[in-house]
Amino acid sequence: MTPTLILAVAGGALIAAGVYLLLERSLMRILAGLMLASNGVNLLFLVAAGPAGLAPIVGQDPEQITDPLPQAMVLTAIVITLAASALLLAMSYRSFQLEGHDEVADDVEDAIVRRRAEADLSSEAYVELTPEAQPDTESGGRAGDAR
Repeated sequence: MTPTLILAVAGGALIAAGVYLLLERSLMRILAGLMLASNGVNLLFLVAAGPAGLAPIVGQDPEQITDPLPQAMVLTAIVITLAASALLLAMSYRSFQLEGHDEVADDVEDAIVRRRAEADLSSEAYVELTPEAQPDTESGGRAGDAR
């Protein structure tokens, strides 16, 4: 196996472990999953860049220099991951201060939507219009409106 294949497999394993941890309910596990997945993506970016070469300086042989774009993308991804990690860490700390744990609670509205979908009920906001309450396209108002 070549080193490139080993790095590609390692990047895929990091992404798989990161996605598994992202699906957990604890914010610290979500943070660890974000870090693993982002490091796996960064590793795959560098693997996809190709073999290492000379520094991309003007005057070098174009055949021997390396592409600087993947390196710039990895640096940008590192900064974005740092910001997202800081946000998740702050959310986890605040959640622990308020509730004593960092578990993500179920959303009440999501539970209502799930129950309605299982029961196949319409929304309370849906109101079927009667023929006299249908909009009148010619006058721009309702059919029963007197103008």
